[in-house]
Amino acid sequence: MVTAISFIAPLYAMPSMAADVESVRLWRAPDKTRLVFDLSSAAEHQLITLDKPDRLVVDIADVSLKTALDKLDLSTTSIAKIRHAVRNKTGLRVVLDLKTKVSPKSFSLTANEQYGNRLVIDLYDKKRSVSRSVEQIIEKKNRKIIIAIDAGHGGEDPGALGPRRVREKVVALQIAQKLEALFDNNPYFQGELVRTGDYYISLPKRTKIARDKRADFFLSIHADAFTNPKAYGASVYALSTKGATSEAATILAAKENRADLIGGASSLSLNDYPDDVLKGVLLDLSQTATVSSSLDAGRYVLKNMGGVARLHKKKVEQAGFMVLKSPDVPSLLIETGFISNPKEARDLSTRSYQRKMANAIYQGLVQYYADSPPVGTLLAKNGGNIEQSYVIARGDTLSEIAVRYNTSVRKIVRYNKMKSSSIRIGQKILIPSS
Repeated sequence: MVTAISFIAPLYAMPSMAADVESVRLWRAPDKTRLVFDLSSAAEHQLITLDKPDRLVVDIADVSLKTALDKLDLSTTSIAKIRHAVRNKTGLRVVLDLKTKVSPKSFSLTANEQYGNRLVIDLYDKKRSVSRSVEQIIEKKNRKIIIAIDAGHGGEDPGALGPRRVREKVVALQIAQKLEALFDNNPYFQGELVRTGDYYISLPKRTKIARDKRADFFLSIHADAFTNPKAYGASVYALSTKGATSEAATILAAKENRADLIGGASSLSLNDYPDDVLKGVLLDLSQTATVSSSLDAGRYVLKNMGGVARLHKKKVEQAGFMVLKSPDVPSLLIETGFISNPKEARDLSTRSYQRKMANAIYQGLVQYYADSPPVGTLLAKNGGNIEQSYVIARGDTLSEIAVRYNTSVRKIVRYNKMKSSSIRIGQKILIPSS
């Protein structure tokens, strides 16, 4: 069986001369394989699907291949082999031998601040129906509090770039992974990563993943950048439906909301949102309580972050961040520092600092929920009482930890039955209640 689908570049991007395929990149996401052709100019293309065996043919008109395709790592993808040949003397035919059936989609992207013209081929995995037991369907009582942790950017979109090629997408994922581990080690919480690897997810889909995981809270982790390398400090942002609280918040929200243009979301279709989410986003209904909860939690998080980092703003800022627009899930966007600042970029690249930052965010949210445990959770059943722990990182002192948690060195030593105030990297200590 043969199916052909033609795609013609829009009028404003019609090619006036032959284009070059300058490079080809491959990304793997949980639900798809993404193949990206970097072009010197826009080009028309066509997809043809074949079966027995399963193949996908990509015909690109008036292009020359200026890169190698045999260097791509196909091991984790749905592609078994890539072949190519000249077609009609001036075009290129690329044949993807597939390991399994896929649902292909393609779209063209015009040049932006990160990339030139691109042809993007998404190979969506065929979904299998999964039956669930009654126990899985019925919501459990005394459940854990679920924290969805979104590492900003990824894949096609590297985010901000710092000195020595420090990339925001890498730092964000590393901190997010450490955050997930902290929540998973707490019996009252469960961490859920929105992005588990180096691939791009559109902004509305990030929110949808969090809602599908039945998240109680959504954290989006980022690292800021500015033209002046002296700009510094960590920040916490919540959603605003009525305008930003500062010009800087407006600029940052606009930058983060452009991520879909860089990362290559084929469209910002309203179908990406479930109906109830769409109504909340468009009409700003039912969001007052959610934003209020986000601001309350943000104050706890910001206070703790101030114990490990210089703060860019001493209050929780607000702006219209697309990724925070879920009407029923409180959410925060965390800027862990300025990756454009050489010192902060160096700090954000180290494991010890990442652990300190992750722990500050974690402790802030834990303290918020200890004071406001959600009904039906195990924490609520326990009256909000949480025995907090802390893992010693490089550069920590017991006096600094005591100040951060509003306690004393003497209490920490006594509570942990320590022989002295000496500590070591990796040591886990319990924090006494103040």
